[in-house]
Amino acid sequence: MRILAALLWCSSAFAQTAIPVDKLIEFMRSSIPLIKQKQMTDNKLADSVKGYKLTQKLEDRVIEELQQEGLPPKTVAALRAMAAASASLPAAEIKKIAPPAPPPEEPAPSVEKQRQVLDAAREYAVAYSSSLPNFICAQSTKRYANHRLYDNVLAKLTYYEQHEKYDTITVNDRLTNAPYEKLNGSISTGEFGSMLKGIFEPQTAADFSWSSWKTVHGRKSYVFKFEVDQAHSRWEIEDRQTHTKISPAYYGFVWIDEKDNSVVEFYMKAKDLPSTFSITEAESRLYYDTVEISGMPFVLPSRAEMHLLAGRDDQKNLITFHNYQKYSADATVKFDDIAPEPPEKK
Repeated sequence: MRILAALLWCSSAFAQTAIPVDKLIEFMRSSIPLIKQKQMTDNKLADSVKGYKLTQKLEDRVIEELQQEGLPPKTVAALRAMAAASASLPAAEIKKIAPPAPPPEEPAPSVEKQRQVLDAAREYAVAYSSSLPNFICAQSTKRYANHRLYDNVLAKLTYYEQHEKYDTITVNDRLTNAPYEKLNGSISTGEFGSMLKGIFEPQTAADFSWSSWKTVHGRKSYVFKFEVDQAHSRWEIEDRQTHTKISPAYYGFVWIDEKDNSVVEFYMKAKDLPSTFSITEAESRLYYDTVEISGMPFVLPSRAEMHLLAGRDDQKNLITFHNYQKYSADATVKFDDIAPEPPEKK
């Protein structure tokens, strides 16, 4: 297939060569992996297409299906030009394009291996808070109401002797002394250990089951689904208007690094919320990454997402953590030098 692509590509420098639609499809299919591996550019592939003329009509559905498989935009445009030029030719007898079969899914680990992984992850999660150094960092929270950004809260987060302390610095770039816990709107805490520990500690009695394999930031990970019933739940959700608190049943997923059994991501969503409680939907997601503090690597939160739905009130917080550094009595965070935030996930 690569030889075919090379031959067709080279011949584009000469007079146009007539080819049937099925050979064009074969050429495109052989080129898509090269594009994805950056061994060929969109420009060069599009230019090579211009060296050919079709002996049959090229239908739009063929181009659309090749585009779905990964054909890049400039090459798609070149194919559309070919389709227009071939509109008066007889239609090719081509069956619906079937994309290449996906590679077979990697089988799930054995039941014994799953148990070992979960035991190691539980040990990691329970000891996580105590394994962290004392540090400070900047926490930026973009808060949305009904899909519209209404403020951005910047706070200094101090982690000292396994406790989190939040000091509000600015709201919408204006300095404020308002206590973080007293801010109007939705806030979240517990990203530095208590949320993770709450999933794994024995008292929670979470029921884990195998889900799939996934790759997160280049790290191959086991993915397990978990469920926690209301009687064992320690996840606290508060309606900040009525100061009503509940600990609901919930379920979620946890991503565990294959190499060291560290948790690289988790997601949790409340279920069976009582009808008397104003919040009807609550979910939270936390992402981890490796961060250096005083030259030592630590796995720490990089981003978090929180979503609450109460009637027509749809609230979402997108949180990023920046500028980690070792705690000392006179340590300060340079809030004017916060790293750019990553694109929001859809």
